[in-house]
Parts: sequence; C-alpha cells; structure tokens
Amino acid sequence: MDRLSSALLLVAAASAPAPSPVVPANGEIVFTSRQMGVPVDGRFHRFDAQVTFDPRQPAAARIAVGVELASVSLGTAEIEAELAKPAWFATREHPRATFRSTAVRPLGGGRFEVAGALAIKGIVRDVVVPVTLAPSGGQTLATGAFSVKRSAFRIGEGEWDDTSLVADEVRIRFALRLAGVPAP
Repeated sequence: MDRLSSALLLVAAASAPAPSPVVPANGEIVFTSRQMGVPVDGRFHRFDAQVTFDPRQPAAARIAVGVELASVSLGTAEIEAELAKPAWFATREHPRATFRSTAVRPLGGGRFEVAGALAIKGIVRDVVVPVTLAPSGGQTLATGAFSVKRSAFRIGEGEWDDTSLVADEVRIRFALRLAGVPAP
C-alpha cells in the first residue's frame, strides 16, 4: 500500500464516529418462553454492545451486541443450571450469543428495522429486529422486541425437542441506553 492510500485510510478511520457504549446497568435483555402453555420470563444480566449509529445516516450503522448466556436468570438455580447444559445453551462451548447488524432501514418516527445475524450455539440465523429510539435522560433509549424459534438454534435438544412441553417460539425484548447516539 502506498503512502497516499495509507494516509487516506487513517483519515477515514479518524473521521468515522466512535462506537457508542451501551450502559448495561440501565438496560435489560429479557425473554418469554412458554412451558406447557404457561409463560416463563427470564433475563440476561451480562451483555455488552458497540453501536455506531446516526439516525440521519442509518445505512452507515454498525451494531454489535454480545450476551453472556451463563448470566441467564429464571428465578431458580436448578433451572439456570439446566440451561447451561449442552441440550440448552451449552455455555461451556458457546458462552456468548451475538448479534451483528447488516442493514438498518428507517421507518419514520424514530422507528427502524435492523437486519442482522444472530448467533447462538454456533448457529447463525438472519433476523430483523424492530427498534424504536427515544431521548431519555441525556441518552438515547433503544427498545424493541422480536421472536425466534429455539429449534432453529438447537436450544432444548433431545427430550426437550417436544414443543408441546416447551414452546418453540421465544419472545425477546430489550431496552438499551446508548451514550453518544443522537435521538431522532
């Protein structure tokens, strides 16, 4: 690479907006599944994200979220220990779930569709996540919800394959406070 190309790359990198951190203590990632028809709510306590996003230029957005699967909480230690096992999250082999955006489409009114790749247990699936941005106490609050099929990620294998016991659909909701991301 010649000097001019190197200099241009450095200028481009220096002028690109720095990723904005998520403020995890003020955010949440929660989910609802159904066991024998009864809703079961859970949450992840440890997650991180890097967000480069300007609502006026959504095509330039870069969003990466990581969730520590062992930080799951369902209210009982017995169930949480079960979720760490290979039939469920396999946290020893796959400690993190990740999401990486591939495209952001504005919908108006502070709403966006964020397309990306969701990886759980080493399996990657494309998802589209609706996100709403709103100002909140000097930061920007990003909220949204979407559903996934647990079977698509081999979550609940073996004796737990039966979706009449544990439903296949899992609803994921999030509220993330972003520092340095302008509200629309």
